Amino acid sequence: MTAQPATTTAPVRALSPARTTATAARVLRQLRHDPRTIALLLLIPCLMLVLLRYVFDGSPHTFDNIGASLLGIFPLITMFLVTSIATLRERTSGTLERLLSMPLGKADLIAGYALAFGILAIIQSALATGLAVWLLGLDVTGSPWLLLLVALLDALLGTALGLFVSAFAASEFQAVQFMPAVIFPQLLLCGLFTPRSQMHPVLEAVSDVLPMSYAVDGMNEVLHHTDMTATFVRDVLIVAGCALLVLTLGAATLRRRTT
Repeated sequence: MTAQPATTTAPVRALSPARTTATAARVLRQLRHDPRTIALLLLIPCLMLVLLRYVFDGSPHTFDNIGASLLGIFPLITMFLVTSIATLRERTSGTLERLLSMPLGKADLIAGYALAFGILAIIQSALATGLAVWLLGLDVTGSPWLLLLVALLDALLGTALGLFVSAFAASEFQAVQFMPAVIFPQLLLCGLFTPRSQMHPVLEAVSDVLPMSYAVDGMNEVLHHTDMTATFVRDVLIVAGCALLVLTLGAATLRRRTT
């Protein structure tokens, strides 16, 4: 009888900065050749803010009240859409399977995507915040840098949610269909349209566990307070913690084979 070769299980690979940055560089190179995606990421939030400013041209105070909240919501939505579709494209094309057959761990892949889209999130948040505060006249009591911090965390949260939901979609159309299920309920319950304390108690309880609620609360803290408050710190930590948790879940649901 001939001896059968022993089968070995690939070891779990620790997170490697080199593999992570290489993955991020590859994603950025791909995005560089997709100007429509770049425009969606960087220009659409700015255009929406300009549109909103002139919708409320006769009521600047209204723009001040909701502009800060939307400054965090727009980046979250656009990063969710682009990340979920881009990641799903990697799955369905077989690129993901080929990458995972190389010396590349799931954590490296997820961290690489998060880093690449995180760099774009920084640019996007900086453009939108600078436009709203210095060109559109958004009147905030606190520091614009705190607005930028919350906008950046919201964009990273959108990236994390996009990476996570892409595991459950079989096509780009299905990825877009997750938006009503994942984003719209948060949009309605985050306190943008009415204070959460005035909602039905059940809806208020649901809003208490949705990360977008704390993103809006954080923006409102900057809008009304000159200094960094304890509530602001709590809101920022919750949004950042939710992004990290969702990224961890995204790594756990990352499948080696596409179907």
